[in-house]
Amino acid sequence: MKLLGEGEWKRKKHGPEYRRQWRKLHIGIDAKTLQIRAIQLTTNNVSDSQVLDDLRNQIPLDEQIDSVYTDGAYDTKQCRQVIADR
Repeated sequence: MKLLGEGEWKRKKHGPEYRRQWRKLHIGIDAKTLQIRAIQLTTNNVSDSQVLDDLRNQIPLDEQIDSVYTDGAYDTKQCRQVIADR
């Protein structure tokens, strides 16, 4: 999915060297059903590991989280603690 926003307009106006601003869509899914369980949209200056707690909190406390699969961006002590706390 490609969304043109303020960053694209500025790039066209000021030239290709102008810094673009991106958005990142973080999605938490149920691996068995492929149902989207959590979603968070951030700007490019927010690290992936910063949103894990927000994603986790979107899943009701009475629903069990059996496992968490992530990429290396979430491999931090803070993220491991967020996962363990649930």
